[in-house]
Amino acid sequence: MEHRDGRGAEERGGIMQVLESRFAQHPERHPGVDWDNVRARLEVQPGKLRVLQGMENTAGEPDVVDVDERTGGLVFFDCSPESPIGRRNLCFDDAALAARKRNKPRGSAMGEAERLGIELLTEGQYALLQSRGEFDQKTSSWLATPKDVRQRGGALFGDRRFGRTFVYHNGAESYYAVRGFRGRLCV
Repeated sequence: MEHRDGRGAEERGGIMQVLESRFAQHPERHPGVDWDNVRARLEVQPGKLRVLQGMENTAGEPDVVDVDERTGGLVFFDCSPESPIGRRNLCFDDAALAARKRNKPRGSAMGEAERLGIELLTEGQYALLQSRGEFDQKTSSWLATPKDVRQRGGALFGDRRFGRTFVYHNGAESYYAVRGFRGRLCV
């Protein structure tokens, strides 16, 4: 039977099984969160499930990492060990993409995030993610960038090296095979 979002029960069940398995394999990421609560929230928000499927399709491996204190919503981050392979080789945003005269990447991190329906992680969210495991030990991920930094042509990215988390800057027009972006979705 098809749901009003056009997806069949089998397809919705597939992503739900993937999420449940990942949730069970990594309890350190979501202390105090119960899978039954996660499932119940997802079942009544099929649009969010579709966004999580998009995160999964681009190799993000989404998992619950936090509970929003204000809304009580469950916060999913991309938890792939390295920056999602389906979201690399991107400059920071569409303005940076338009500014490149040659050797343009296929898109931008901000543009892809918007298309997927997610937000880039902030510095604080990236630090939270890194407190729940070790991520981006060989790659780096674009991060949401303060307006004043972006107005000066820069953008932030983070990685983990030498057992520490680093946040640094680069020109927003740059792109690398080992830099992607991680997203956030509140359910």
